[in-house]
Order: sequence, then structure tokens, then C-alpha cells
Amino acid sequence: MRRAVRIALVLLFVVSQLVVSGVVSADTESAQVVHVVRRGETLASIAARYGVSVGSITQANSLRNANFIWVGQRLVIPSGNAPNPNPNPGSGAVYYVRRGDTLANIAARYSISLQALMSANGIRNPNLIYVGQRLVIPGRSNPAPAPTPKPQPKPNPNPGTSGRWIDIDLSEQRLRAYEGNTVVLNVLVSTGIARYPTPPGRFAVRTKVRAQTMSGPGYRLPNVQWVMYFYKAYAIHGTYWHNNFGRPMSHGCINLTNADAQFMYNWASIGTPVVIHW
Repeated sequence: MRRAVRIALVLLFVVSQLVVSGVVSADTESAQVVHVVRRGETLASIAARYGVSVGSITQANSLRNANFIWVGQRLVIPSGNAPNPNPNPGSGAVYYVRRGDTLANIAARYSISLQALMSANGIRNPNLIYVGQRLVIPGRSNPAPAPTPKPQPKPNPNPGTSGRWIDIDLSEQRLRAYEGNTVVLNVLVSTGIARYPTPPGRFAVRTKVRAQTMSGPGYRLPNVQWVMYFYKAYAIHGTYWHNNFGRPMSHGCINLTNADAQFMYNWASIGTPVVIHW
């Protein structure tokens, strides 16, 4: 008898919910609105539609993660507000996180506060975002894409040189080999790490060694090829132990691929200027 009563009460509760457009129902006992999640919605966009906070929906539904909701999920809207039938699509832009983004630089891009962005998306830790994450930007429209800047010619760091010379750009981690003002080789390199920086200045190739063993604090590298010393123990040389060109990796030397180092070894002669700068 008690089981039958419980079943009847459950059925009565289900029947008492009136579904509006397949999305919203009214809970007659508590005057709350129930929203059925649709494809593409976020907790922030649902909260904006009803004029409530993300936190209040999170608390009312005991959600642990404000970024995790699913299509068909029923959410209690605690205020009982009716939804805006014509929500303004320009009231919030949508941004998908890309590699290298931080929450702070996304907020700056849209000229909103970091806290507003966190609140709109129910984010507690601003350092925990991931590539592809969908973020609602409150009160902003999607900005027009920034125009692609035209490449500017790089100033000659060694003006007046008419012969062959080597340019090492520490900020770009790049080597350019010049004949006068004409670039004959333009490649990524690895220069010294912060603890063992590559010295900036004007030098020249002073010694060439076809192959040798290099050693120092914590390393011993046999058969390092195509070595050209330009200052003390600093050299431009081939590298076989890593492929991370474009970022500092060395103990101060200029790391190139073996193929690029071979080209430089055959191209440069003793006395070829080496200009290293930021």
C-alpha cells in the first residue's frame, strides 16, 4: 500500500510539471523554474537568460563543476524568473581558448575584468583553463579580427658590411647568414639558457674544427660536428642531441642542425664577423 502511494506521488509530481517549448517547466510546489539544457548552452548563458548568477544555479543543483553540464540535463532556476523569450545574441560573445591563452589576456582582449570573466563562466581557479574550452564573454560582442600586420624589414644590425657576416638574434632564436644585405640562410637556433647565456657583442670566426668531443658541467658530447669558435669557448656548431630549435637550450654556444651547421662551416671563413644581439 505504501509503495503504491509513493508511486502515485511521483507520477503526480511529473504530471504537475508543464513543459514550455521543450525547455522550461514550472515546479508548482516551490515556484521554481526547471530548465532543460540544449545543445550549445553553457551555465553562464542559462544564468544570463534568467537574470540569475552562475553561483546560484550551481548551488541550487549541487553542481561540482560549472563547466560540466549536458544536453537534456534538468536545472532548477532558483529565482523562479521566466526566461527572456528573445535573448539578445550580442549580449555575450563566445570565445574558444587557444594554445598560449591565459584567462587574464582573454579578459584584457575584451576589456573586461578577470573576475567578471571568471564569474560568467563559473571558474574558481583562473589558471585552470584548457585549449578548446568555450568561454562566454559577458556584455561583449565578438571583436573584429585584428588585421594581419605587414612584415617589416629587419634593420641591419651590422651596417656598412659588404662581405659575408653572421647575425644571431637572441630574441628570435634565429641565425641569418648575410652577403652584404642579402640573406643566404635564415634558420632557427638554440642559444644559451639563462644560467649559461650566450654573450651579445661583435665577434669573428677564429677557429674551425670539423668534429670534436665537447664537455662541461653535467654533459659530455662526443662527435660534435661543424664547429666554429667565435669567442673563448663559445662556438656555432651542429647538434644531434635535441631538436628544440627556436628556444634556448645550450651552455652558451649556438646550436644548429647538423645540415645547417655544415652549410655555415663551408660558407664562413676565418675572420667572418659574428654579430650577436637582442
